[in-house]
Amino acid sequence: MAQAEADRFERISAPPAYQLVAEAIEREIVSGRIPPDTPIGTEADLAKQFGVNRSTVREGIRCLEQSGLIRREPSRRLVASVPRHAKLATRVSRALILHQVSFRELYEAIDMLERNAIELAVTHRTGDDLDALSDNLARTRAALDDPERMADLDTEFHTLIARASGNRVLQLAREPVSLLIYPATQPIFEQVPEAADRLLAAHEKLFDALSGRNMDAARLWMRRHVADFGKGFRRTGRSLEDPVDRVPLDSVFQTRGEL
Repeated sequence: MAQAEADRFERISAPPAYQLVAEAIEREIVSGRIPPDTPIGTEADLAKQFGVNRSTVREGIRCLEQSGLIRREPSRRLVASVPRHAKLATRVSRALILHQVSFRELYEAIDMLERNAIELAVTHRTGDDLDALSDNLARTRAALDDPERMADLDTEFHTLIARASGNRVLQLAREPVSLLIYPATQPIFEQVPEAADRLLAAHEKLFDALSGRNMDAARLWMRRHVADFGKGFRRTGRSLEDPVDRVPLDSVFQTRGEL
């Protein structure tokens, strides 16, 4: 009985000191109390403030640099930073792979996200957005026989639409999914003869809809375009039920499609 009472509680384990340092600095940055580009102090200053040794501070800083919340300037000065979309996205993308999400789940998510993106882009797009999309289309026309280049340009086109939406939350939400699903388009261009021409035609229709702020046409062509991807994916002999790690995804760990 005495032994049972003694084993009732689990042993308390305190997090490492460097983790506490990193979390304390992160709270100040995320809360806005330390704005982006503001110096956070030297390692010696921070060690004194936290009451720890410099090696502990150095390890905490390393964690924050990896997450994009701190950067070192050429002068070696440490400043608060805003993580880039790609840095945030690759972390989430890795988590999706570890959870063995299927291409069907990615396909359903990108369908929803791209439809929302095009609707917002119709309303909020600017002349600069149209110029960037027009340039993308010109490069796409010149790359119809290059599957790898076509996959890159497809990723870029949809990233530009997301940017034209004017909604940064949407951009952040779609980036991890796009990093996983859009590299899977290259085998489609390699194995489906008409895939490149069909993609270009759809992108041109989407561009026209954005130019004319035609919401109905934008919705129609994005729905058709995403559905076309699903058909092309299946024509390569793969199943949407496959987990994402069944297909080569080296580019997940690069900043593919980053502008």
